[in-house]
Amino acid sequence: MKKLLLSTTALILAMAIGPALAQEEIVVGTDVDAGTLDARLTRDTTAYRVADLVYSGLVHITPKLEAVPDLVESWETPDPQTFVFKLREGLKFSDGTPLTADDVVYTYTTLLDPDFNAPMRTLYTPIKSVEKVDDLTVKFNLDTPYAPLLSYLDLGIVPQELAEGGQDLATQPVGAGPMKLASWNRGAEIVLEANPNYWAGAPKIEKVTLKIIPDNSARAQAFEAGDLDVIQSPLSPQDISRLAADDRFGNAIMPGLGVTYINFNTKDPLLADPKMRQAFAMLVDQQTIVGDIYQGVDEVATSVLLPSSWAYSPEIKQPTFNLEGAVALFNELGWTDSNGDGILDKDGKNLTVTLATHSEDPNRVQTVEFLQAMFSQAGVDAKTQITDWPSFSTNYVQKSQHQIALLGWLNLVDPDRLLFSQLTTGGSTNWGGYSNPKVDELLEKGRSSLDQKERAAAYQEAAKILAEELPYFIVSYQGYQLFYDKDFPSEVNATPRGYLRGLIGMETQ
Repeated sequence: MKKLLLSTTALILAMAIGPALAQEEIVVGTDVDAGTLDARLTRDTTAYRVADLVYSGLVHITPKLEAVPDLVESWETPDPQTFVFKLREGLKFSDGTPLTADDVVYTYTTLLDPDFNAPMRTLYTPIKSVEKVDDLTVKFNLDTPYAPLLSYLDLGIVPQELAEGGQDLATQPVGAGPMKLASWNRGAEIVLEANPNYWAGAPKIEKVTLKIIPDNSARAQAFEAGDLDVIQSPLSPQDISRLAADDRFGNAIMPGLGVTYINFNTKDPLLADPKMRQAFAMLVDQQTIVGDIYQGVDEVATSVLLPSSWAYSPEIKQPTFNLEGAVALFNELGWTDSNGDGILDKDGKNLTVTLATHSEDPNRVQTVEFLQAMFSQAGVDAKTQITDWPSFSTNYVQKSQHQIALLGWLNLVDPDRLLFSQLTTGGSTNWGGYSNPKVDELLEKGRSSLDQKERAAAYQEAAKILAEELPYFIVSYQGYQLFYDKDFPSEVNATPRGYLRGLIGMETQ
C-alpha cells in the first residue's frame, strides 16, 4: 500500500486547504462484496458506494442531504408535475464517449420497466415519462406531484450505446463519475482509478481500493495494523469504543441514516395475524440489544420514523419488551403449554419459528442468538438460520422464504425511502408481503403532497398503523462511524450516508 501524502481528513474536506501534495492511493475497508455494479440494480451498501464513485447522477446529495447539480447545471419546475433539467456541455463517460440526453432517457426508461426488475423501481414510479428536448435538455413528466424526487435523482446515468450493445454493466460498469473501475477480484477487492473525463476534473486521488473484509473485528484490526487507511460503519461496538480511545486515530461519529429491523413475513401462516407479530415483538429486549450487544452506538427505536426526520413523532410507539405480556398474548391466541414441557403448542403443533440473519455481522448474529434465548423463555421453539450475505439476501429474504429476519436499511434520506417500496402492496422490496390499503393510501399521499406538514401527518398516521400491525419492528436507529489516521488534520466532514466522494476530494459540502 502506498502511504498517504495528504490526510484522509483533508480529502473529506474536498481538498479545501490547497492543491499541494496529492495522495496516490487510499485503501478502504468494506464489509460485503458488491452484488452488481450496474447503478440501476444496486441493492447493497458496497454497490451503492462504488456506484456513487463510478457513476454520476443528475444531482449529487450532500452530507446535509441537499440535492445539488452534478451532471446538470440547472433545473426548473414550470409546474408541480414537470421538471426540466439542463445538462452540462461536453459531458463524457469514462471511456470518452459523449453523455447526452439520450442516455438519461434510456437510464430512467429501463429503470421503470417492470421487466428490468430494478430493486428501487417504485421510488421512481410517479415518473410518467422522461423525454429528450434536445441533446442537453431532459424533461421529466410526473403522474402526480412527487416531493422526494430530487433526493432520488443521484441515480447513476448509464451509457445507452454500451448497454444496448450487450456490455454487462453489472461487471463492466462505465459511468461518468469521478472514478472508473480498474479491476474487480470477486470477494477480495474492488479497485477504482481516477476518471480524467469527469466534468469537474479528475480527482487528485489516483486510486481507491476497497478491501472486502466481512468480519467487522478483522476489518478493524487491519485498520489498526495500517493495512487500511479508512474504515466506516458497519463496525462492532467493542471495536468502535477501542478505536475512539486510540490517540492514533481520528473519527467522525454521528447519527446515521439507517435502521436495524425485524422483517416479519406476513404471508407466513404463523405470522399472518398482527397479534402474533405483536407477541413476538414483545420478546425483543431492545434495551439489552442496543445497550449491551451494540454498546450504545445505536439508539433504541420507537417507530419506523427516524428521530432526525421532520416526520418524527415521539408519541408513536411500537410494542416494548414484555415477556409476561407476550406469553399472555400467545395464550389468548390459543398457544398454551398443554404438555407441560415448556413449549407452547396449539392443535398438536409446537410454536416453532426460525430467526435468520447473515454471518458477516457478528452483532446481528449475537442479537439473533439472544432473541432465540428470549423466545425460548416464553415457550417458543426458536431456531436460527445464519448464512452468508448473498445467500441470506438474494436466495432467502428477497424470495420471501424467511419467517423472522434481522437486517437493516441505509440511505434513508426521506421517510419515503424506508416505507414506500418496502410496505406498500406489491412494492419491489416488500419481501414480507405486507398489504394494507389504508397504509398504501397514506404512503402515496406522503410522497405526492408538496406540503411538508401534510407529508408529516400522512407518515405519522401510517406509522401508527405500522406500530400496531408490525410488518417491521425497528430494533434500533443506527449510528454512523468513520475512522482515519490521527496524523491527518482532525476536522472531518463525513456524510451519514457512508458514501465515499469525500475521501477523494469530490464531496460537495
